[in-house]
Amino acid sequence: MEEAGRRLLQRRFTARLLPQLRLLVEECAAREGLNEPRRGEFVLAVDEIAGNAVEHAGGAGRLVLRRVGDELECRISDAGPGFSETVIPELLPGLDGAPKGRGLWLARLVADRFAVGPGTGTAGERGAVVTVAVRLR
Repeated sequence: MEEAGRRLLQRRFTARLLPQLRLLVEECAAREGLNEPRRGEFVLAVDEIAGNAVEHAGGAGRLVLRRVGDELECRISDAGPGFSETVIPELLPGLDGAPKGRGLWLARLVADRFAVGPGTGTAGERGAVVTVAVRLR
């Protein structure tokens, strides 16, 4: 994976910090020239992924937002049990009334680039890293 890029934002977060994180991501995206409605979609996708990290991976995570070429890329990592992209449904989940699975499905839908990988915890492969990126247009 290409590591070159300009770091715009790096934060550790918990549930209490999610509203602030959303605002910071929105401000950075606007400053980099990501226009609506793509900016709103990107911020929502990042918020859903961060919320999943809090809910399913121990209550905290780490966000790194970068400008990589003509893309705005956000990586969210956590120290939870990890998961693979195969858990994300192909079709809109929750049509039966259950809201589970919509956040990652939505993030993958709006992203120009989306990936799920294993975390790199010091105690072996632990956690997950979710990358979502959109082209600046």
